[in-house]
Amino acid sequence: MKIAVGSDHGGFLLKGEIMKHLKEKGIDFVDFGCFTTESVDYPDIGQAVGEAVARGEYDKGIICCGTGIGISISANKIPGVRAALCGDCFSAKASREHNDSNVLALGERVIGPGLAKMIVDIWLSSEFQGGRHGRRVEKIAKIEEKYRRS
Repeated sequence: MKIAVGSDHGGFLLKGEIMKHLKEKGIDFVDFGCFTTESVDYPDIGQAVGEAVARGEYDKGIICCGTGIGISISANKIPGVRAALCGDCFSAKASREHNDSNVLALGERVIGPGLAKMIVDIWLSSEFQGGRHGRRVEKIAKIEEKYRRS
């Protein structure tokens, strides 16, 4: 498994904790930035990670900002990205099993590193269930296609 990881300055410290955690678990990842606590724009990072996942270069993505909201909105503008903002373990599991999320968004100012690592572990180990959930994810893809600009 190969993970694209990124954050803005508001999620920089949490991203660092997550990358240490992934390294300890032997999970391959690439850091898409940012690389300091200097202010950067979260849409740039959300777009970069989202595009890398949508192109299939990475299996999944993990993105962080202060709340996780802005960066998840940005990533979700990329066709094929299903970014889920999760602040609890149940949502992380459900976002994979029911929504086939391929990008996890976390908020550094909302959750601590311990909970974030638990969420990451559950999200990475949960599998899409398909079935009726597959039908719903297909409907999401059709909505995307309807509004895709050429």
